[in-house]
Amino acid sequence: MQVSVHYYAAAKELAGCDSSTFEFATASVAQTELRRAVAERFPRLAAFLERMRLAVNGDFVDMTRELQDGDRVDVLPPVAGGSPVVLCRITDREISLDETRKAVAHPGAGGVCIFHGVVRDHADGQAVSRLDYEAHESLAEKEMCRVLSGVAAEHPGSRIAAVHRVGSLVVGDVAVCVAASAAHRDEAFAACRKAIDRIKETVPLWKKEWGADGDARWVNLED
Repeated sequence: MQVSVHYYAAAKELAGCDSSTFEFATASVAQTELRRAVAERFPRLAAFLERMRLAVNGDFVDMTRELQDGDRVDVLPPVAGGSPVVLCRITDREISLDETRKAVAHPGAGGVCIFHGVVRDHADGQAVSRLDYEAHESLAEKEMCRVLSGVAAEHPGSRIAAVHRVGSLVVGDVAVCVAASAAHRDEAFAACRKAIDRIKETVPLWKKEWGADGDARWVNLED
């Protein structure tokens, strides 16, 4: 199958072309796969791609809508006055810390605060060998974006990004990365702290801890 991709404004400058064509071996392809292919072909565009909307055949569509042979996809940068939530994603891939930092960076940001949630080797005095994270497919990302939007509204002028990983993670893996930028460091620190605290409180993500002996338990599940 073949998909034509057209770039506008800043996306066009970063890609260095008006349009390009992508071919896939399957009969259809997810929008996330197309984004990945675009990012690989145009590295300068990759760091900003998650902030851009995709239109398919002239309409905005849900992210679950798969692309078909002959589809036209338009890559549209944020409009003036766009959302301060510049990156919000649930992923089963390794988190790019640099991408998250760059997402919130801008000339007016005097402070950028970044939080990395890392899998540690113990919990409650017991050894931990790995963590399994599971998310509600359709609600987790929506809720995380709602949380980030709320924090950004409380800190005008800030920009916020968050990426949370799901799947099986070993000790040392980054499970979540939250970044916040603001004109001054106090605002950046406060926004970042609020964002991670509220993500942990309300986003439908669940964590299973595996011990060294092979026993496992869901965290915060009451007996």
